[in-house]
Amino acid sequence: MSAAGNKKSLGIVGGLTSPASDDLFFNLVKSTPAGGGEGCFRVIMEQSPFDDEKAAADESFNPTFRKLYIFNTITALEERKIDAVLLNCFISNTIIEDLKSSISTPIINLMDALSSFVRREHPQARRLGILTSSYVRKERLFESYFDSDSYDLIYPAKQVQADSPELIHQACQELADKGAELIIPGLAELPLIFESLRARQLIPVIDSNQVYANYAAAYRGGATEKTFKLGVVGGVGPSATVDFMDKIIKNTKAGNDQEHIRMVVEHNPQIPDRTVYLVSGGPDPTIPLYAACKRLEANGADLIAIPCNTAHAFIVRFQQYLSIPIVNMLVETVDIIRQQCADASVVGVLATTGTLQSRVYHELLEQTGYDVLVPDEQHQEILMDVIFGEKGIKAGFTKGVCLRDFHKVIKHVVDRGADVLILGCTELPLLELPQKSVTSLDPTDILARKCVEMSLHESDSAL
Repeated sequence: MSAAGNKKSLGIVGGLTSPASDDLFFNLVKSTPAGGGEGCFRVIMEQSPFDDEKAAADESFNPTFRKLYIFNTITALEERKIDAVLLNCFISNTIIEDLKSSISTPIINLMDALSSFVRREHPQARRLGILTSSYVRKERLFESYFDSDSYDLIYPAKQVQADSPELIHQACQELADKGAELIIPGLAELPLIFESLRARQLIPVIDSNQVYANYAAAYRGGATEKTFKLGVVGGVGPSATVDFMDKIIKNTKAGNDQEHIRMVVEHNPQIPDRTVYLVSGGPDPTIPLYAACKRLEANGADLIAIPCNTAHAFIVRFQQYLSIPIVNMLVETVDIIRQQCADASVVGVLATTGTLQSRVYHELLEQTGYDVLVPDEQHQEILMDVIFGEKGIKAGFTKGVCLRDFHKVIKHVVDRGADVLILGCTELPLLELPQKSVTSLDPTDILARKCVEMSLHESDSAL
């Protein structure tokens, strides 16, 4: 549903062929029912000065600046909550596929409009005269929509000039002499000229702007191909974020770059420390965590991952205000214990004091029937120094005293009866485990695997 209730909103990318954009806008407005009743829609045109508008569209034309202009204009339109975009520029329609992968709003295809109109209104026409630029002809845009088995496309000998009515008339005469049964303008400005030439035309000429406007007016939405995007709240902590992203990549079956998961990372190390808040009442990280999630949501993420165990004590406060889910790393970790550690009854949890005091792991494990074992006070202080100390992980150390102390804490918990260990701080998996110990679970890796699994499910659902 459109942001304006049941009223759909169509955005025109203007500025590419300014008079033609105005003509399309006018035709769309004419298509809007009077009185604002059912079928009424908003039309928004966005345009800025555009440098290559007057560049010759010959075989050597470079569309790069046009791509950037269109992307920026669509982005501005998306901020106004449009439902679909219109591009009534034939050069722009040769680069639609390049744009689709980077925008979320559907582009109503001009060539779909023209091809469906020809098939419906001129079913007998097989020899089509095409008036377009040399660049569009080189890119074989019309051949992509009018297959050679059904249609014979005829072009004039010379590239047409949209600002010369007499040359346009001569080109139409040439196409008629070559046997064209119908003429399709491949320059958006041409319908503005044909009105003055209508009495001189020997064969029908399509008003491409009117056809496109009618097609857009009938648009009711539909499935658009969308690439899955994973949103990551990063910086909590920084090294754990990199570790999580690395595990996403390693757990993705991909044969090339394009088969990997698209990620957007809100890397904000300035989010207040979660443990400090929970233990000693420091600054509250709730709003910064929520704000990071909202930015990911606005960026088109389908799913949010937070590679920080302690942060999960806060997500219950704001998940209801998000339209996309946060994958709960703790829930997934406990579920893995249930599935893969059938003989375990005592689960050791190595985590920050904040995570332990929040009891987020305790509650999940106890509900599932496990006994929870944590380090005693002395060893918990050692573990906190492993994570936060001057020679700790957050300071960039993974060897030396922090590694020896980490192994000391593990031995302490295992000796007291832990059947399985949860490395419940995302920095801890950065340290090498002892060669002989009980099964240790890495929640970061479990979260990464779950996100990859969900990405595959989302991709299959979109097909």
